[in-house]
Amino acid sequence: MLVLISIILYFSVLLLLSRMVGKRGSNTAFFSGNRQSPWPLVAFGMIGASISGLTFIGVPGWVMSIDMTYLQMCLGFIVGYVIVAFVLLPLYYRLRLTSIYTYLDHRFGQTSYKTGSSFFILSKLLGASAKFYVVCRILQYCLADTISVPYAVVVLVVLVLIWLYTRKNGIRALVWTDFLQTFCLLLALILILMQVANMLNMDFPQVMTAVWHDSHSRIFEFDDFASKQNFWKQFLSGIFVVIVMTGLDQDMMQKNLTCKDLRSAQKDMCSYGVLFVPVNFLFLALGILLMMLYQQQGMALPEKGDDLLSNIVLNGTLGTSCLIFFTIGVIASAFSSADSAMTALTTSFCIDILGKEEDEETRKRVHLGMFLVFFIVTLAFNAIGSGSVMDLIYTIVSYTYGPLLGLFAFGLFTKRKPLERVVPYIAIASPVICYVIDLIVWQYAGYKFGYEMLMFNGLLTFVGLWICSINSSVTSMRSKTVITSP
Repeated sequence: MLVLISIILYFSVLLLLSRMVGKRGSNTAFFSGNRQSPWPLVAFGMIGASISGLTFIGVPGWVMSIDMTYLQMCLGFIVGYVIVAFVLLPLYYRLRLTSIYTYLDHRFGQTSYKTGSSFFILSKLLGASAKFYVVCRILQYCLADTISVPYAVVVLVVLVLIWLYTRKNGIRALVWTDFLQTFCLLLALILILMQVANMLNMDFPQVMTAVWHDSHSRIFEFDDFASKQNFWKQFLSGIFVVIVMTGLDQDMMQKNLTCKDLRSAQKDMCSYGVLFVPVNFLFLALGILLMMLYQQQGMALPEKGDDLLSNIVLNGTLGTSCLIFFTIGVIASAFSSADSAMTALTTSFCIDILGKEEDEETRKRVHLGMFLVFFIVTLAFNAIGSGSVMDLIYTIVSYTYGPLLGLFAFGLFTKRKPLERVVPYIAIASPVICYVIDLIVWQYAGYKFGYEMLMFNGLLTFVGLWICSINSSVTSMRSKTVITSP
């Protein structure tokens, strides 16, 4: 009952905040927030949006299989955020874009433009639904099962709640609600950490010492190049994952583009980029402490890392207070990722596919349609099931964001123009070829591609565009405006 009351109170605060900041909002404010968002507010909220429920649930469990080597990727994230801040953001602000894929229309033409936005829609639907599936599974276990409510109803109810506070105000409301959700998520993390440390009879210095000397505290892997955890693979993958999942992702960039000017957006981007490492360190440290607590309590470790935190919270070992904190953290992370995903998908479909930014009725119908598609895809993930969903997300990114990486790189670093009619075929062929190569290499060489597949996928798209392109004389005003080099 306390869990249910906490959820109701949390949503009530979100809805109230959304209504307060959404007064006098227009249809364009749904997409751009009238470009009036304070950068510190956006930066703090972006921490929660970047973390998502997947980090809250999955990252602590990663120490079971890969120790703390995920921090290698996080170090690459910092470099990636700097590149986005000083290469892509200036381009987007100079062109005053609402949808970042409009750049492809300026640079290449309508076919490339719609190809890029279509890949984003596919990628975001799959990735955000996978994250949402994990969170709803936790809510099902800790609340719905006790009152015999089916999983489909849980998903539907949570999506309806999200739809209620985003349907009118869009990105304008999200900037403020993300701030609240990030605060709740980080507060839940800190309180759970404190409770676990207390049960282990450790103060802060003892916690740091125990984590540092634990066998799972290994961060760097330089020796085994074939390993997916090799430093250079992780570091470089981290750079490119941020470039595509932030710099080429309408969901993440839409919030940054609500800042009043480029300088503010750059400060926002660099601030939360740096904070990403210590926040993820806390999640990984929690994973090590949880393994110690499992041993202390005589409990067997779960088979899946995603269950390391959720199992010990839901069985009552950490007490009722931690169950409430955990539920609020899960809800906050669920809302933070799903609400922005649906808003970004609505934005991209209205502007990029339909070309109707000013039509409020169309926007409302599309937003409802995205809600229904999101619901169906989330149910599909539940039917299929998965192992580590965190790993699944990055695998999806490697295949679906590769063509976007290739398209934007080709536009930024060359003055050539691909033959428009072949662009969709190249974008589709690249991930298919990557998948086939991965199977062949694994079968004959025993090597399994990791997240570096994203770079290979982008390179393959780039090469395909180069082969099927011609030199552009750059004579039109439009081309002169958008052909840039970092």
